[in-house]
Amino acid sequence: MSDRFSFALNATDGKARTGVISTPRGEIRTPAFMPVGTAATVKAMLPENVRATGADILLGNTYHLMLRPTAERIDRLGGLHRFMNWERPILTDSGGFQVMSLAGLRKLTETGVTFKSHIDGSRHELTPERSMEIQRLLGSDIVMCFDECPALPADRARIAESMELSMRWAARSRDAFGDRPGHALFGIQQGGLETDLRAQSAAALTEIGFDGYAVGGLAVGEGQEAMFACLDHAPDTLPTDKPRYLMGVGKPDDIVGAVARGIDMMDCVLPSRSGRTGQVFTRHGVLNIKNARHQDDPRPLDDNCGCPACRGYSRAYLHHVFRSQEIISSMLLTWHNLRYYQDLMAGMRAAIAGGTFADWQADFHAARAQGDIEPL
Repeated sequence: MSDRFSFALNATDGKARTGVISTPRGEIRTPAFMPVGTAATVKAMLPENVRATGADILLGNTYHLMLRPTAERIDRLGGLHRFMNWERPILTDSGGFQVMSLAGLRKLTETGVTFKSHIDGSRHELTPERSMEIQRLLGSDIVMCFDECPALPADRARIAESMELSMRWAARSRDAFGDRPGHALFGIQQGGLETDLRAQSAAALTEIGFDGYAVGGLAVGEGQEAMFACLDHAPDTLPTDKPRYLMGVGKPDDIVGAVARGIDMMDCVLPSRSGRTGQVFTRHGVLNIKNARHQDDPRPLDDNCGCPACRGYSRAYLHHVFRSQEIISSMLLTWHNLRYYQDLMAGMRAAIAGGTFADWQADFHAARAQGDIEPL
């Protein structure tokens, strides 16, 4: 266990990388998928069960936690790790994306953003300095600098203006973060789908100097083809000796494509949200448990999966409890989806280490192309 934050790159295969991020609260094996614990909980899961799926790190949400129960209250109660009973690493986002997507009546200035809470309409201000303070109070291990994330599509002038503002905010975030041994600050690259703006952003961030670098401003409506075209070059502009984090991604084939392009960390609400809506990820693609074809099916969701949903319950039972709106449905399907995502990451780590990533990718796509098992 390290008392400092560090990153070791252990193997590469093409652009794909595998390594270990060391923190005082434990190691994070990369490529890593971070389940999202928006309000200090991964919905429908106990923290020890999230760990049992294979997760090394969780993501917490600055915007939601600052509004309720407040960062100050969490700090008084011993910090976010103790508050939510998760003693392993936590990354907190900066709040910038949620302000864009959720807050009402937001006003953007050079100083920061003022906005109305989506919960009760109360007014708040979020600046780089306030975002750093909130994340310090939460006690997260990896802190994200405060940025502005424009929704795509947007015109080039708007994207350039936003990126330049985010770079000024990155410098202020770095100053406000200060010296916090054992805690890391990540910069966030912006620039939309513009190759030159991405490179400009990367240069500005590298000059400021961060412990890791995120590719931000993707998965905001541009589509997979455009995202991959951006990832064909964006990660290459970032330092090779620091972790690279793609924010808010994504579907399994998004994740595999991102890793193939040099990404080390990802997060997404998809596996947990889908679990609650009856959408199930398996190696043969996505199935919908509410469909009538499952109602008499005694087989598991995936006979290769070791999660409790697959070990102890049939498709027929999972169909029944979903249709009956029983809470166990959300629990079992979320656990399964999170386990599927972590198995995906473990498979990629092993393939990259073994130099067989291209074969692994081909097998992954072939299995998904087969579709779900034939109905009985």
